[in-house]
Amino acid sequence: MSQSENASGGGTVEYIQHHLTNLCVGNCDPITHQAAGFWAWHLDTMIFSYLLAALIVFVSWRLGGKLNPGVPGGFQNFVESILDFVSGQVRDTFPGHNPLIGPLALTIFVWVFLMNFMDLIPVDLLPLIASWFGIQYLKVVPTTDLNTTLAMSLTVFGLIIFYNIKVKGLGGYLKMFLFHPFGKFFVPVNIVMSTIEELAKPLSLGLRLFGNLFAGELVFLLIALLGGTAVGAMFYFMFPLQIILDLGWLIFHLLVITLQAFIFMVLTIVYLAMAHAKDH
Repeated sequence: MSQSENASGGGTVEYIQHHLTNLCVGNCDPITHQAAGFWAWHLDTMIFSYLLAALIVFVSWRLGGKLNPGVPGGFQNFVESILDFVSGQVRDTFPGHNPLIGPLALTIFVWVFLMNFMDLIPVDLLPLIASWFGIQYLKVVPTTDLNTTLAMSLTVFGLIIFYNIKVKGLGGYLKMFLFHPFGKFFVPVNIVMSTIEELAKPLSLGLRLFGNLFAGELVFLLIALLGGTAVGAMFYFMFPLQIILDLGWLIFHLLVITLQAFIFMVLTIVYLAMAHAKDH
């Protein structure tokens, strides 16, 4: 990634902290710029998330108006291949039919991938442009914000509860907590174990995605520091090394961001399939 003068002037820790700080508005600490209460908003996370969602809607709308069943173009073939891939995952994982699952899985895969893809933009580029307009902090990867990943996972969790009650009934859903996994003679233990099992679903979804993307962004920052902290003749050695490491990590990270979007989608389908099962 690009080099940073802040790394040599302000120190490595300050450089990393600066890039990992969100553009916070509302109830935020004026010194650390971190959320200081409930009414704190990470404006950069919201803006980039909504812009990418709007991009999906716009591209879908334009493509829908130009569909050519007879002679599909290259982009249409590409989109259809993604649709076939997601549809195959739904068919293989989800029992029965629910018209929500396919569109939900497709939306999750594409949206999470695009948010992850922002991690491949040079780490100093967009924050530098933002600084020209007086914006001191800018974090451009929404999935490196725990609020984003937990919000998505809690939305999926809400659907899990909804379909559990819809398919099993409220009594059937409560029975799962009372009698699973050890039967009727261990009700207190069953309640604890089933509660942990249910709460682990949104936590595993949100924390896995956040942890992998946060670590990936941190590696990009560390690579960027190689050139930013080098002085004199050392710069001519460190800069080519930085380019090689950056390119290698970028290629590997492209696989990571795709895999994480795929895992989030598949686990969502699996958890909703479990919710549709009448027996646990």
